[in-house]
Amino acid sequence: MAGEALLGAAFGVLLDRLASEEFINFFRGRKHDKSLLKKLKVTLLELNKGLNDAEDRQITDRAVKAWLDELKDAVYHAEDLVDEIATEALRSKVEAEYPRGKQRLQDPVISTFTSFFDRGVNSKLEKMIGMLDHFVKAKDVLGLREVAARKWSQTRLPTTSLVDESCVYGRENDKEEIMKLLLSDGENSNKIDVIPIVGMGGMGKTTLAQLLYNDGSVDAHFDKKAWPKNNKTAEEEGYECFRELLSRSFFQRSNANNFLFVMHDLVHDLAQYVMGDFCYSLKDGKPHGISDKVRQYFSYVQHFDSFEKLKGIMEAKCLRTFLPLRHRNSKILWMLSKKVLDEILSRLTRLRLLSLSLYMIEELPHSIGNLKHLRFLDLSVTRIKELPESICMLYNLETLLLFDCDLLTTLPAGIVKLISLRHLDLSGTNLKEMPMHISRLKDLQQLTAFVVGRCSGLGINELGEFHYLRGTISISGLQNVKSGNDALEAKMSEKKYLEKLALKWDSITEDSQNARDVLQKLKPHTNLKHLEIKNYGGTRFPTWLGDQSFCNMVSLCLDNCENCFSLPPLGQLPSLKELTIARMPNITNMAMNFMERAVP
Repeated sequence: MAGEALLGAAFGVLLDRLASEEFINFFRGRKHDKSLLKKLKVTLLELNKGLNDAEDRQITDRAVKAWLDELKDAVYHAEDLVDEIATEALRSKVEAEYPRGKQRLQDPVISTFTSFFDRGVNSKLEKMIGMLDHFVKAKDVLGLREVAARKWSQTRLPTTSLVDESCVYGRENDKEEIMKLLLSDGENSNKIDVIPIVGMGGMGKTTLAQLLYNDGSVDAHFDKKAWPKNNKTAEEEGYECFRELLSRSFFQRSNANNFLFVMHDLVHDLAQYVMGDFCYSLKDGKPHGISDKVRQYFSYVQHFDSFEKLKGIMEAKCLRTFLPLRHRNSKILWMLSKKVLDEILSRLTRLRLLSLSLYMIEELPHSIGNLKHLRFLDLSVTRIKELPESICMLYNLETLLLFDCDLLTTLPAGIVKLISLRHLDLSGTNLKEMPMHISRLKDLQQLTAFVVGRCSGLGINELGEFHYLRGTISISGLQNVKSGNDALEAKMSEKKYLEKLALKWDSITEDSQNARDVLQKLKPHTNLKHLEIKNYGGTRFPTWLGDQSFCNMVSLCLDNCENCFSLPPLGQLPSLKELTIARMPNITNMAMNFMERAVP
C-alpha cells in the first residue's frame, strides 16, 4: 500500500540522519549518551522488519491497521525530535562560522538555551525509544514477520552505511582480511588507494562494506570516514520522480496553462485516502473535528480576518503544512489579520511548509524565527517591505519565495546564515543591493535576481561561487562593475544549467569601452536559451553574441543599447525563433550574414 511505502521512506530518512557525520559529531561534541542513538537505530530497524507483513495484513486485520496508523504518528514524532537535534547541530555550526561581533551581549542567553537543550536531549530520546519499544512489543504480539517487499520497480535504490548486523552471516573471514589491509601499518600501507570488493550481484558486497564502515576499529584508526552517495542534486532526483509520475498519469498538463500540471480527481482522492487522519482540507466555514494527528492542512478559505476561522486548526500543534489554495493567476490580495498571523507563527512551530502568498501582509512578525523546522516559505505577492532579522534563524530553510514583492527593497544582512537555502526567488522585487557576501550561500540552485554593488562583498565576483545556478537570473547594476576582469570572476561561462539570462545597466554609461569589456567577459554558457541585454552603453556588441556555438538560443532581446551602431551576425543562431530590437536609433550597419541561417 502507498501509505506504508511512505512510512518505509520515513524510516529511511530517519536512519540516514542518525548516521550522518554532522549528527554523530554533534553528539560527540556535546557529550550526549551515544548509546541512545544506537538503541534508537536498532529499534527503528526492528520496526521496519514488520512493515511489509503489516501492509499485506492490514486490509483484513483491524488490529494491524490500527498498529500501522499509530506507528505512523509515532514516527512523525520521532522525525520531529531528530530534526530538532539536527537543527541544533546546524545552529552550532552557523554560530561557529559567523561570530556575532557586537551582539556578544546575547551570548549568556544563547548559552542558557544551549544548556537547556542539552539537558533535555537524553530524556527526550529515552522517552521516544520507550514509545517505539511499545510498538516493537505490539508487533511481536500481532505476529508480524519480516517478509520480502513486493518488487514494484526495477529502479535500484541508493544504499546507506546502515546495516542490521544480526541478519548477516558468513562474512567474518572476509571482513577480517579486508580489515587487516585497512588497518595495516606496514611500509607500503600508504600506497593502498582502493580496496576492490568484487562479486556477482546479490553476493553481499555492499553488506560487507557496511560492516567494515561501522566497525569501531575503523573509527579509531581514521580521522574521517564517508559513505559516498550519488552525485545527483535533490532537484535532479525530484525532477526524475516527477517525470516518472507524469508518465504514469499521476499528473497531467493543465488545459488552461501549458506550463502548469494538475492532479486527476481520482489521484487526488487516493492521496487523501492514503494520508487519512494526517491530512485536512477546509473548503468553507470553520475547521472542526480536526484530529491531533493532522500534519497537512489545505484551505480554500479566502480570508482569515478573525481567529475563529482558524481556532480549530490551532489545536493541531504537530502541523507540518499550511497551504491556502487559490488560483495562481489571481493578483487579488486576501485578508490575513495580524493577530491570526501571530497565532500561526507562535503555535504551529513544527511547520515545514508555510505559504502566505497573496495575503495582504506588510510585515512578518519576529516570531517567524520560532519555526526552526521550516523548509519552504512562500511570501510572494505580498506587501512586505522588509524581512525581520529573526528569519535568519531558519537554518533548515531551503526555499524562500519573494517574487512580486515590489515594496521589498532590502534583505537582512544575516540571510547569509541560511546555509541550507537552495532556492531564492527575488524576481519582481526592488532590491537596491544584495546582502554582503551572499556567495556564502554555496548551495543555491536558484537565484533569480542579483544587484551588483560598488563595495567589496557586493560585487559581481560573488556570483563566481554559485556553481550550480539553474533556471533564470537577472543581473542588474552592471554600471558598478569596474572592469572586464571583475566581470570574468562571475564565471558565467561555467554556469551550464542556466536557461535564461538578463544583463542590465541601470542607465547608459559614459564609459563605452568598459561596458564592452564587461559584456565581453560575461559570456554565458552555450546552453543558454534566452538572453536579454538592456541599457548597454558600448558602441559594438561582443564577439560571442551571434556566434553559432549558441545553438540552443531561442530568444534574444536587445533593448535601449542606443550607442550601438551595428548589429552582430544573429543569423548564425540556428535555433533563434524570437528577436526583439527596441530603442536603438543609431543602428547604421548590419553584419553581412545578419539574416542568414547557419548551414550544418
